[in-house]
Amino acid sequence: MPLSPTTRAALAASVLSGGPSTAYAVLTGRDVLEATQAAGAMVAPRAARPVQLAAAAPVHLALSFGWTAVLARVVPADRPLAVRVAAGMAAGAAIAALDLGVIGRRIPPIRALPLAPQVADHLAFGAVAAAFLR
Repeated sequence: MPLSPTTRAALAASVLSGGPSTAYAVLTGRDVLEATQAAGAMVAPRAARPVQLAAAAPVHLALSFGWTAVLARVVPADRPLAVRVAAGMAAGAAIAALDLGVIGRRIPPIRALPLAPQVADHLAFGAVAAAFLR
């Protein structure tokens, strides 16, 4: 059975959106799993690192599917790719404001992450999700 456009978009965006912060971590010598562990800390704040890393996958997938469902409603699917991607990036900026500025600042491991790479991840998420939504 083929995947729905929303499912394809969520999976692609989930996998590819971590590229900017991963590249930043590699280039600056930071822990490449720091953002992953921070995501796991959302549901297991006092757990050991391996538990937080394991918890990160379902957390990230749930957030990716949720935000992609929102994007599927607000990104104009009948527009050219460039318009969809621009709309997705704008949505990604709004999601970053909520995720990082409102929610994330209450979670110490997320608050400790460098902001620019995390914003870039959110922009990439919006762009990729919107590109796959048709």
